[in-house]
Amino acid sequence: MESKNYKLGDRLILKKGHPCGTNDWEVVKLGADIKLKCTGCGRLVFIPRIELNKKIKKIIEKESQDAS
Repeated sequence: MESKNYKLGDRLILKKGHPCGTNDWEVVKLGADIKLKCTGCGRLVFIPRIELNKKIKKIIEKESQDAS
């Protein structure tokens, strides 16, 4: 199984949609369990890292805020 790297603020597109109608999530907290926030309804969920690796379709990295 390949190892995926996440950073705070990254957006994840999951294979299966949330009941609110979106499958777009934002990484809020990292650890053994990863805390995600639904961008559609704001729901917060904890998912074990191993389980999340199986559910990810695409990782959209956070845009850098360096506007110097």
